[in-house]
Amino acid sequence: MARFSVRFLGCKVSQADAQLIRDALRDAGHHEVPEGDAEVRVVNTCALTVGAEKKSRKQVNRAARHARTFVTGCAANLNAGQFSGDVTVVAGSADKAAAEIVGQLGVPPEVACAADHEAPIGRTRAFLKVQNGCDYGCAFCIIPWTRGAAESRPLSVVIRDARRRIGEGHPELVLTGINIGTYRDPEGGGGLPHLIREVGRLEGLQRLRISSIEPGDLTEDLFAALAELQIAARHLHVPLQSGDDAVLQAMRRRYSVAQYLDGLRRARRWLPDLNLTSDAIVGFPTEDKAALEGTMAVAREAGMSKIHVFPYSPRPGTPAAEMQGRPAPDELKERAARVRDLSDQLGFAYRQGRLGKRERVLCEIRFHDGTTSGLGADYSRFVLSEGIGAPGRMTDVIVSGVAGQHLTARAVA
Repeated sequence: MARFSVRFLGCKVSQADAQLIRDALRDAGHHEVPEGDAEVRVVNTCALTVGAEKKSRKQVNRAARHARTFVTGCAANLNAGQFSGDVTVVAGSADKAAAEIVGQLGVPPEVACAADHEAPIGRTRAFLKVQNGCDYGCAFCIIPWTRGAAESRPLSVVIRDARRRIGEGHPELVLTGINIGTYRDPEGGGGLPHLIREVGRLEGLQRLRISSIEPGDLTEDLFAALAELQIAARHLHVPLQSGDDAVLQAMRRRYSVAQYLDGLRRARRWLPDLNLTSDAIVGFPTEDKAALEGTMAVAREAGMSKIHVFPYSPRPGTPAAEMQGRPAPDELKERAARVRDLSDQLGFAYRQGRLGKRERVLCEIRFHDGTTSGLGADYSRFVLSEGIGAPGRMTDVIVSGVAGQHLTARAVA
């Protein structure tokens, strides 16, 4: 039996991949320990940016100095040769990588036929991977080269993993993937709305949320599925990237500004209390000041509460890396600051609009001063006063105040 640790870098999908590898190793009878005590270390890498690859190499080199090391994830898939030394690079999806690592470590005879193993309760919410890869080919993105074509996990496997996460003590599940709107059950053919309905009826689940979804996948059936399900979070993260049609075309995005806004208007008819968050790339080649103003105008019209701002940096290997017309560094910094300032203003206005509303908060962490932090059904962050709520429990509150990036509340009388 090996003592192992798993570290991930990058996005929520990488985090979900790391969990799949943990599950496989635990089920094979191996024992998860703190990284410093591990004789086997797995590093699930990221390749979204050049900087992410550099961090991945650093983590791999550090792990290899102390333990037998397996390297998985996007950077391993993109360029296995960048990881030198006494390491084992395992390419492919997390499911395939997990099987290969287990195969190399072996299954101890005493657990080869054992039942499921208990896993320690971790964070209140767990990320449930339903899909991998992407066929869209946006000009700025390396993901199709690191993750391959879009591929959906069978619904039966997703349900199995969901039951496991709930049994481990996770009251909230987040459906995640590279492009989850393209989900199609390879066994039964159902799409994402069907998946939401099936997972949403599992016993013990208290909240279900979907991660980032593309504008073109905002369908009436999706809205209906979320509206039908009381435990579904009233939150959507829909990347905008730019509020200018010419820039969207240069990015090879699959929608116009008008289509983006129409999708959100339809969403709000089904989900009036929807909280919308988004992504914006600032300084993409061909973006001028008018295009930037367009991005800010769309953010206001759509009623966003948070914009994740990404100053554009060329990613070698992508079509956009060869494009001309990027702003100077100082101009890029100024544009990013303007959009971040707008995000702060919109977020404050959204939180102000929640005052006096009744909310269900899923508590996550209790601090030393007795206060508790958790998330509302709309994905707003709450900090509750001492004596209100307990980690892992749903608590009904009345929103009473705004404090920076979070809300405060009082208990329902």
